[in-house]
Amino acid sequence: MSKITVFLADDHNLVREGLRLLIEAQHDFEVVGEADNGQDAWKKIRDLRPNIVIMDVSMPGQSGID
Repeated sequence: MSKITVFLADDHNLVREGLRLLIEAQHDFEVVGEADNGQDAWKKIRDLRPNIVIMDVSMPGQSGID
């Protein structure tokens, strides 16, 4: 069975690291990418096409809401 893919976007490295550790502890999930700002996140999300995106709503440049 294929894993559920997750992308993390947050401007705080500690938050991304904590989420990654929690998610990867679950055997059915895989973090496939990360970004520290909204613009990079959207570019990577379009390329990677993850099943789930966990995105901070307040990041430099472009927020998770824009």
